[in-house]
Amino acid sequence: MTSGSSASRIGFASRLGFGASGIGTLYRDVTEAQAADVLDKAYEGGMRYFDTAPLYGHGLSELRLGRFLRTIDRKTVTVSTKAGRYMVPPYGETVDYGLWASPLRLKPVFDYSYAGTMRSLEQSASRLGIADFDLVYIHDVDRFTHGDAYERRFNEAIEGCYPALDDLRKAGHIKAIGVGVNESDVATRFIKACSLDAVMMAGRYTLLDRSAEADLLPEAQKQGVEIVAVGVFNSGILATGTGSSAATYDYGAPPPEIVERAKKIEAICKRHNVPLQAAAIQFPFRNPLVSAAVLGMSRVERIEQNLAWAKTAIPESFWTDLDEAVV
Repeated sequence: MTSGSSASRIGFASRLGFGASGIGTLYRDVTEAQAADVLDKAYEGGMRYFDTAPLYGHGLSELRLGRFLRTIDRKTVTVSTKAGRYMVPPYGETVDYGLWASPLRLKPVFDYSYAGTMRSLEQSASRLGIADFDLVYIHDVDRFTHGDAYERRFNEAIEGCYPALDDLRKAGHIKAIGVGVNESDVATRFIKACSLDAVMMAGRYTLLDRSAEADLLPEAQKQGVEIVAVGVFNSGILATGTGSSAATYDYGAPPPEIVERAKKIEAICKRHNVPLQAAAIQFPFRNPLVSAAVLGMSRVERIEQNLAWAKTAIPESFWTDLDEAVV
């Protein structure tokens, strides 16, 4: 699972990617030493694709990843970040740090304009210590993030963010452009509206939720757009199992129908002696459009576990039973 994808035009340096939200202190504090250690272990384990964003730790994730990048040969890895937010000092204003346990004390500002995109990337370049980008995703232009402001933000991104990234792509400073969202219909709308290379699809092409099969995947195949799967555990339930009190789905309590579907999947896993987590990681790669899957990690032991699950042999009979039982 960690070898490069020969079908990928983008040329991901590994199919299994390291999601750097965790080292930005998502949910829990992570020290500088711990962040450095987990990045080293991921690289040693064969992970060569590293994904981050300005939002993650309000710049902390990019800063820490940048320190790591200066210790290796940059040519050996694929690095992606995102555009749509830049950071400013709060100047006494109260900031909601949300899910971030110990972020940089900066305030994120949504801005999908041309100038705002350039400002965002200038900040990212400074934190990461790189002048050019392998892949930049337009980040979080969806209803999940913006609610009633979604339509306005979408238009702003099409008229400002995308042209800015396209100009940088034409100039050779960005190799590829993508969009990273939580809703497959929004991703589909983007790839119809502009020339994208990739879609980072969060949680909509997983063991539990295959809704991307209805709209995104057919359009991506038509347009020649690669898929990067994220949220393969649907924020937790496919990592912990339904029996855990910590089980979450899309960062909240799982609804009854999701729990019921997850229990069906667990039963099939048990029957075939397949770890639930291994099935969750490997599921997206059944589709040739999926060039990479990114897993968020902030503990060294998670690196070893995820790499082992990615390599676990899964019989074809398991997938057959799964397809028949879960619609």
